[in-house]
Amino acid sequence: MIKVGIVGYGNLGRGAALAVKRSEDMECVGIFTRRDPEKISPETGDKTYPVSELKNFKGKIDVLLLCGGSATDLPETSAGYLKDFNTVDTFDTHAKIPEYLKKLDATAKENGTLGAISIGWDPGVFSLSRLLFGSVLPNGKDYTFWGKGVSQGHSDAIRRIKGVKDAVQFTVPIEDAVNSVRRGENPELSAAQKHLRECFVVAEDDADRAEIEKAIKEMPNYFADYNVTVTFVSEEELKEKRGKLPHGGFVIRSGETSDSTSMLLELSLKLDSNPEFTGSVLAAYARAVAKMAKEGKTGAITAFDIPFRYLSPLSYEEQVKTLL
Repeated sequence: MIKVGIVGYGNLGRGAALAVKRSEDMECVGIFTRRDPEKISPETGDKTYPVSELKNFKGKIDVLLLCGGSATDLPETSAGYLKDFNTVDTFDTHAKIPEYLKKLDATAKENGTLGAISIGWDPGVFSLSRLLFGSVLPNGKDYTFWGKGVSQGHSDAIRRIKGVKDAVQFTVPIEDAVNSVRRGENPELSAAQKHLRECFVVAEDDADRAEIEKAIKEMPNYFADYNVTVTFVSEEELKEKRGKLPHGGFVIRSGETSDSTSMLLELSLKLDSNPEFTGSVLAAYARAVAKMAKEGKTGAITAFDIPFRYLSPLSYEEQVKTLL
Protein backbone atom coordinates (compact mmCIF):
# COMPACT_ATOMS: atom_id res chain seq x y z
CA MET A 1 0.00 0.00 0.00
CA ILE A 2 1.39 3.38 -1.05
CA LYS A 3 1.16 5.88 1.81
CA VAL A 4 0.29 9.37 0.56
CA GLY A 5 0.23 12.75 2.28
CA ILE A 6 -1.54 15.81 0.85
CA VAL A 7 -0.35 19.36 1.52
CA GLY A 8 -3.12 21.92 1.05
CA TYR A 9 -6.86 21.42 0.98
CA GLY A 10 -8.15 23.88 -1.57
CA ASN A 11 -9.87 22.71 -4.73
CA LEU A 12 -6.84 20.75 -5.88
CA GLY A 13 -6.20 19.16 -2.48
CA ARG A 14 -9.81 18.01 -2.41
CA GLY A 15 -9.46 16.53 -5.90
CA ALA A 16 -6.27 14.72 -4.89
CA ALA A 17 -7.93 13.29 -1.77
CA LEU A 18 -10.82 11.96 -3.84
CA ALA A 19 -8.40 10.35 -6.32
CA VAL A 20 -6.34 8.68 -3.59
CA LYS A 21 -9.53 7.40 -1.95
CA ARG A 22 -10.52 5.68 -5.20
CA SER A 23 -7.10 4.08 -5.68
CA GLU A 24 -7.08 0.61 -4.11
CA ASP A 25 -3.28 0.58 -3.81
CA MET A 26 -3.09 3.89 -1.93
CA GLU A 27 -3.82 5.17 1.54
CA CYS A 28 -4.00 8.81 2.61
CA VAL A 29 -1.97 9.22 5.80
CA GLY A 30 -3.25 12.74 6.29
CA ILE A 31 -4.05 16.16 4.86
CA PHE A 32 -1.70 18.91 6.05
CA THR A 33 -2.90 22.49 6.04
CA ARG A 34 -1.90 25.99 7.07
CA ARG A 35 -5.49 26.59 8.11
CA ASP A 36 -7.04 25.38 11.34
CA PRO A 37 -7.40 21.59 10.82
CA GLU A 38 -10.45 21.58 13.08
CA LYS A 39 -12.30 23.68 10.52
CA ILE A 40 -11.66 21.25 7.66
CA SER A 41 -13.91 18.21 7.18
CA PRO A 42 -12.73 16.23 4.13
CA GLU A 43 -15.55 14.28 2.51
CA THR A 44 -13.09 11.39 2.21
CA GLY A 45 -12.85 11.19 6.00
CA ASP A 46 -9.07 11.66 5.98
CA LYS A 47 -7.32 12.98 9.07
CA THR A 48 -6.17 16.59 9.02
CA TYR A 49 -3.07 18.08 10.64
CA PRO A 50 -1.35 21.46 10.81
CA VAL A 51 1.43 21.56 8.25
CA SER A 52 3.88 22.13 11.10
CA GLU A 53 3.38 18.49 12.12
CA LEU A 54 4.74 17.10 8.85
CA LYS A 55 8.15 16.67 10.47
CA ASN A 56 6.65 13.94 12.63
CA PHE A 57 5.71 11.92 9.53
CA LYS A 58 9.17 11.57 8.02
CA GLY A 59 9.59 7.93 7.03
CA LYS A 60 5.83 7.32 7.31
CA ILE A 61 4.81 8.82 3.95
CA ASP A 62 5.91 7.39 0.59
CA VAL A 63 4.83 10.38 -1.51
CA LEU A 64 3.71 13.89 -0.62
CA LEU A 65 1.30 15.62 -3.02
CA LEU A 66 1.91 19.38 -3.04
CA CYS A 67 -1.36 21.12 -3.85
CA GLY A 68 -0.34 24.77 -3.53
CA GLY A 69 -0.36 27.46 -6.20
CA SER A 70 2.41 28.09 -8.72
CA ALA A 71 2.53 31.87 -8.43
CA THR A 72 4.21 32.04 -5.03
CA ASP A 73 3.51 28.95 -2.93
CA LEU A 74 5.32 26.12 -4.74
CA PRO A 75 8.46 28.15 -5.61
CA GLU A 76 8.84 29.04 -1.93
CA THR A 77 7.93 25.71 -0.28
CA SER A 78 8.58 22.74 -2.60
CA ALA A 79 12.32 22.48 -1.93
CA GLY A 80 11.68 22.42 1.83
CA TYR A 81 9.27 19.49 1.55
CA LEU A 82 11.63 17.67 -0.80
CA LYS A 83 14.34 17.58 1.85
CA ASP A 84 12.34 15.00 3.82
CA PHE A 85 9.81 13.51 1.39
CA ASN A 86 9.34 12.27 -2.15
CA THR A 87 6.95 14.73 -3.79
CA VAL A 88 4.66 15.36 -6.74
CA ASP A 89 3.67 18.94 -7.58
CA THR A 90 1.71 20.85 -10.21
CA PHE A 91 4.03 23.81 -10.90
CA ASP A 92 2.58 25.22 -14.12
CA THR A 93 4.40 28.46 -14.92
CA HIS A 94 5.78 27.12 -18.22
CA ALA A 95 8.45 29.79 -18.69
CA LYS A 96 9.98 29.07 -15.29
CA ILE A 97 9.95 25.26 -15.37
CA PRO A 98 13.64 24.87 -16.38
CA GLU A 99 14.95 26.89 -13.43
CA TYR A 100 12.44 25.31 -11.04
CA LEU A 101 13.53 21.83 -12.19
CA LYS A 102 17.20 22.67 -11.71
CA LYS A 103 16.63 24.03 -8.20
CA LEU A 104 14.61 21.03 -7.03
CA ASP A 105 16.94 18.53 -8.70
CA ALA A 106 19.85 19.81 -6.59
CA THR A 107 17.78 19.64 -3.39
CA ALA A 108 16.47 16.13 -4.09
CA LYS A 109 19.85 14.66 -4.98
CA GLU A 110 21.43 16.21 -1.91
CA ASN A 111 18.79 14.63 0.33
CA GLY A 112 18.23 11.33 -1.50
CA THR A 113 14.61 12.05 -2.43
CA LEU A 114 12.61 12.06 -5.65
CA GLY A 115 10.33 14.85 -6.86
CA ALA A 116 8.08 14.85 -9.91
CA ILE A 117 7.42 18.44 -10.96
CA SER A 118 4.87 20.11 -13.23
CA ILE A 119 2.45 17.19 -13.12
CA GLY A 120 -1.11 17.79 -14.28
CA TRP A 121 -2.72 18.04 -17.67
CA ASP A 122 -0.79 21.04 -18.94
CA PRO A 123 2.03 20.79 -18.16
CA GLY A 124 1.80 17.01 -17.90
CA VAL A 125 -0.58 15.02 -20.10
CA PHE A 126 -0.55 17.66 -22.85
CA SER A 127 3.26 17.85 -22.67
CA LEU A 128 3.45 14.12 -23.37
CA SER A 129 1.08 14.54 -26.32
CA ARG A 130 3.21 17.31 -27.81
CA LEU A 131 6.32 15.14 -27.43
CA LEU A 132 4.68 12.07 -28.99
CA PHE A 133 2.94 13.92 -31.82
CA GLY A 134 6.08 15.87 -32.70
CA SER A 135 8.18 12.72 -32.70
CA VAL A 136 5.95 10.76 -35.10
CA LEU A 137 5.06 13.79 -37.24
CA PRO A 138 8.28 15.85 -37.28
CA ASN A 139 7.28 17.94 -40.29
CA GLY A 140 4.50 19.93 -38.70
CA LYS A 141 3.36 22.47 -36.09
CA ASP A 142 2.00 22.19 -32.56
CA TYR A 143 -1.10 24.04 -31.41
CA THR A 144 -2.40 23.94 -27.86
CA PHE A 145 -5.77 25.37 -26.93
CA TRP A 146 -7.23 25.54 -23.42
CA GLY A 147 -10.84 25.93 -22.41
CA LYS A 148 -13.39 27.11 -22.21
CA GLY A 149 -12.86 26.61 -18.53
CA VAL A 150 -11.50 27.72 -15.19
CA SER A 151 -7.72 27.94 -14.86
CA GLN A 152 -6.77 27.20 -11.26
CA GLY A 153 -3.26 28.63 -11.56
CA HIS A 154 -4.37 31.88 -13.16
CA SER A 155 -7.24 32.27 -10.71
CA ASP A 156 -4.83 31.75 -7.83
CA ALA A 157 -2.46 34.35 -9.27
CA ILE A 158 -5.25 36.95 -9.34
CA ARG A 159 -6.30 36.14 -5.77
CA ARG A 160 -2.80 37.02 -4.57
CA ILE A 161 -3.08 40.60 -5.84
CA LYS A 162 -3.55 43.19 -3.10
CA GLY A 163 -7.19 44.16 -2.72
CA VAL A 164 -8.59 40.97 -4.30
CA LYS A 165 -10.97 39.03 -2.06
CA ASP A 166 -11.70 36.24 -4.55
CA ALA A 167 -11.41 35.64 -8.27
CA VAL A 168 -11.88 33.13 -11.04
CA GLN A 169 -10.39 33.19 -14.53
CA PHE A 170 -11.88 31.55 -17.62
CA THR A 171 -9.63 30.69 -20.55
CA VAL A 172 -11.53 30.84 -23.84
CA PRO A 173 -10.14 29.53 -27.15
CA ILE A 174 -10.82 31.76 -30.14
CA GLU A 175 -12.98 29.74 -32.51
CA ASP A 176 -11.62 31.14 -35.77
CA ALA A 177 -8.09 30.14 -34.76
CA VAL A 178 -9.16 26.62 -33.82
CA ASN A 179 -11.03 26.12 -37.09
CA SER A 180 -8.06 27.37 -39.11
CA VAL A 181 -5.79 24.82 -37.45
CA ARG A 182 -8.24 21.97 -37.95
CA ARG A 183 -8.47 22.86 -41.64
CA GLY A 184 -4.74 22.24 -41.87
CA GLU A 185 -3.88 25.85 -42.72
CA ASN A 186 -0.98 25.91 -40.23
CA PRO A 187 -1.44 29.57 -39.24
CA GLU A 188 1.12 31.55 -37.25
CA LEU A 189 -0.77 32.48 -34.09
CA SER A 190 0.27 34.67 -31.18
CA ALA A 191 -0.99 33.95 -27.67
CA ALA A 192 -3.54 36.73 -28.05
CA GLN A 193 -4.80 35.24 -31.32
CA LYS A 194 -5.44 31.85 -29.72
CA HIS A 195 -7.10 32.70 -26.40
CA LEU A 196 -9.12 35.25 -24.50
CA ARG A 197 -8.75 35.39 -20.72
CA GLU A 198 -11.90 36.41 -18.86
CA CYS A 199 -11.30 37.45 -15.25
CA PHE A 200 -14.10 37.81 -12.70
CA VAL A 201 -12.96 39.51 -9.51
CA VAL A 202 -14.43 40.21 -6.09
CA ALA A 203 -12.60 43.24 -4.73
CA GLU A 204 -12.21 44.30 -1.11
CA ASP A 205 -14.48 47.21 -0.24
CA ASP A 206 -11.63 49.72 -0.04
CA ALA A 207 -9.60 48.33 -2.94
CA ASP A 208 -8.46 50.38 -5.93
CA ARG A 209 -10.15 48.54 -8.81
CA ALA A 210 -8.16 50.33 -11.46
CA GLU A 211 -4.93 49.18 -9.83
CA ILE A 212 -6.20 45.61 -9.59
CA GLU A 213 -7.12 45.57 -13.29
CA LYS A 214 -3.72 47.02 -14.20
CA ALA A 215 -1.91 44.42 -12.08
CA ILE A 216 -3.81 41.60 -13.76
CA LYS A 217 -3.29 42.77 -17.34
CA GLU A 218 0.43 43.43 -16.82
CA MET A 219 1.22 40.20 -14.94
CA PRO A 220 4.08 38.42 -16.76
CA ASN A 221 3.74 34.70 -17.62
CA TYR A 222 0.02 34.85 -16.89
CA PHE A 223 -1.81 37.70 -18.63
CA ALA A 224 0.59 40.18 -20.23
CA ASP A 225 0.60 38.47 -23.64
CA TYR A 226 -3.15 37.92 -23.90
CA ASN A 227 -6.36 39.78 -24.59
CA VAL A 228 -7.81 40.11 -21.09
CA THR A 229 -11.16 41.27 -19.77
CA VAL A 230 -11.62 42.08 -16.08
CA THR A 231 -15.13 42.20 -14.63
CA PHE A 232 -15.79 43.03 -10.98
CA VAL A 233 -18.62 41.01 -9.47
CA SER A 234 -20.20 40.23 -6.09
CA GLU A 235 -19.34 37.11 -4.10
CA GLU A 236 -22.72 35.62 -5.00
CA GLU A 237 -22.16 36.21 -8.73
CA LEU A 238 -18.71 34.66 -8.54
CA LYS A 239 -20.03 31.55 -6.80
CA GLU A 240 -22.53 31.04 -9.62
CA LYS A 241 -19.85 31.41 -12.28
CA ARG A 242 -17.38 29.06 -10.59
CA GLY A 243 -19.69 26.05 -10.54
CA LYS A 244 -17.81 22.74 -10.57
CA LEU A 245 -14.69 24.39 -12.07
CA PRO A 246 -15.00 22.85 -15.55
CA HIS A 247 -12.17 22.97 -18.05
CA GLY A 248 -10.70 21.18 -21.04
CA GLY A 249 -8.70 21.73 -24.16
CA PHE A 250 -6.86 20.08 -26.99
CA VAL A 251 -3.39 19.54 -28.42
CA ILE A 252 -3.21 19.49 -32.21
CA ARG A 253 -0.27 18.58 -34.42
CA SER A 254 -0.76 19.50 -38.08
CA GLY A 255 1.75 18.42 -40.68
CA GLU A 256 2.75 16.25 -43.64
CA THR A 257 4.35 12.84 -44.09
CA SER A 258 5.06 13.48 -47.77
CA ASP A 259 4.22 16.13 -50.37
CA SER A 260 0.45 16.68 -50.39
CA THR A 261 -0.16 14.05 -47.69
CA SER A 262 -1.53 15.84 -44.64
CA MET A 263 -1.98 14.53 -41.13
CA LEU A 264 -3.82 15.98 -38.15
CA LEU A 265 -3.25 14.52 -34.68
CA GLU A 266 -5.41 15.64 -31.79
CA LEU A 267 -5.88 14.90 -28.09
CA SER A 268 -8.95 16.40 -26.48
CA LEU A 269 -10.08 16.71 -22.85
CA LYS A 270 -13.53 17.70 -21.64
CA LEU A 271 -13.56 18.01 -17.87
CA ASP A 272 -16.49 18.59 -15.53
CA SER A 273 -13.98 19.38 -12.80
CA ASN A 274 -10.48 20.68 -13.48
CA PRO A 275 -9.21 20.05 -9.90
CA GLU A 276 -10.65 16.55 -9.69
CA PHE A 277 -8.99 15.53 -12.95
CA THR A 278 -5.70 17.17 -11.95
CA GLY A 279 -5.95 15.34 -8.64
CA SER A 280 -6.35 12.07 -10.54
CA VAL A 281 -3.20 12.81 -12.54
CA LEU A 282 -1.34 13.54 -9.29
CA ALA A 283 -2.43 10.21 -7.83
CA ALA A 284 -1.21 8.29 -10.87
CA TYR A 285 2.17 10.00 -10.72
CA ALA A 286 2.36 9.42 -6.96
CA ARG A 287 2.20 5.71 -7.80
CA ALA A 288 5.04 6.11 -10.30
CA VAL A 289 7.20 8.14 -7.91
CA ALA A 290 6.74 5.55 -5.17
CA LYS A 291 7.91 2.79 -7.54
CA MET A 292 10.88 4.75 -8.85
CA ALA A 293 11.97 5.87 -5.38
CA LYS A 294 11.88 2.24 -4.25
CA GLU A 295 14.27 1.46 -7.11
CA GLY A 296 16.67 4.12 -5.80
CA LYS A 297 15.95 6.96 -8.22
CA THR A 298 16.62 10.44 -6.80
CA GLY A 299 16.47 14.01 -8.12
CA ALA A 300 13.75 16.06 -9.78
CA ILE A 301 11.96 14.61 -12.80
CA THR A 302 9.16 15.54 -15.19
CA ALA A 303 6.48 13.56 -16.97
CA PHE A 304 9.04 12.96 -19.73
CA ASP A 305 11.18 10.88 -17.37
CA ILE A 306 8.49 8.50 -16.14
CA PRO A 307 7.56 5.32 -18.05
CA PHE A 308 3.84 5.06 -18.65
CA ARG A 309 3.73 1.58 -17.16
CA TYR A 310 4.69 2.99 -13.75
CA LEU A 311 1.47 5.03 -13.68
CA SER A 312 -0.82 2.01 -13.71
CA PRO A 313 -1.95 -0.11 -10.76
CA LEU A 314 -1.91 -3.11 -13.14
CA SER A 315 1.10 -5.42 -13.20
CA TYR A 316 3.30 -5.27 -16.29
CA GLU A 317 1.98 -8.68 -17.35
CA GLU A 318 -1.62 -7.43 -17.08
CA GLN A 319 -0.77 -4.28 -19.03
CA VAL A 320 0.73 -6.31 -21.88
CA LYS A 321 -2.19 -8.75 -21.92
CA THR A 322 -5.06 -6.27 -21.71
CA LEU A 323 -3.78 -2.93 -23.03
CA LEU A 324 -1.06 -3.57 -25.59
